[in-house]
Amino acid sequence: MRAPPLLLLLAACAPPPRAAAAAAAAAPTPPGWEPAADAPWCPYKVLPEGPEAGGGRLCFRSPARGFRCQAPGCAAHASAGRSLRASVLRNRSVLLQWRLAPAEARRVRAFALNCSWRGAYTRFPCERVLLGASCRDYLLPDVHDGVRYRLCLQPLPLRAEPAAAAAAAAAAAPEPAGPAECVEFAAEPAGMREIVVAMTAVGGSICVMLVVICLLVAYITENLMHPAFGRPGLRRQP
Repeated sequence: MRAPPLLLLLAACAPPPRAAAAAAAAAPTPPGWEPAADAPWCPYKVLPEGPEAGGGRLCFRSPARGFRCQAPGCAAHASAGRSLRASVLRNRSVLLQWRLAPAEARRVRAFALNCSWRGAYTRFPCERVLLGASCRDYLLPDVHDGVRYRLCLQPLPLRAEPAAAAAAAAAAAPEPAGPAECVEFAAEPAGMREIVVAMTAVGGSICVMLVVICLLVAYITENLMHPAFGRPGLRRQP
């Protein structure tokens, strides 16, 4: 049983009744993917493409607790290390989730998320996001259909104190950042099946109408115009 302060925090950050009922009906998220209970918000910055454009605006979002990707409305893609996954939803949004070991999470100060998509000859950047250490998910609101995306998450280590940094630099090289986890996916066209079904129905209706018109023309030609052609003409007198 959890402590009373934690229960009060969860009650204050609880979703509306309908959302709570939907979250309760859905299966819970597997262990390790949920953010900490004392982190109700995720601070992040969407960085501009140009380095001279500034550092971006600080924003906050609530974590997606209790989320589970369920087919056919969602397709899950995982990285090679299985610590990063992308859930592609039918509304062309992508929920990115990641997990860290407790010992590794204590050495992380932030996460750098880089997004790119594959063109015909090269890759193009689409978004760069700096997320706080308490974040464990991020939502991409809109992706294009049929485009191959690549999302890479880079943990950024804690900055050492000046004295400790000088001692570490004198003793050995600084410890590099953790390895980046990358996941690739392509959003399936959400309305392609509906478009194909609609085009098939319209094409079938047109074909039926053409058949009916052809039969009607044949009937008119055979029954109404044939007696006029078969009527004997007046013979010309010599």
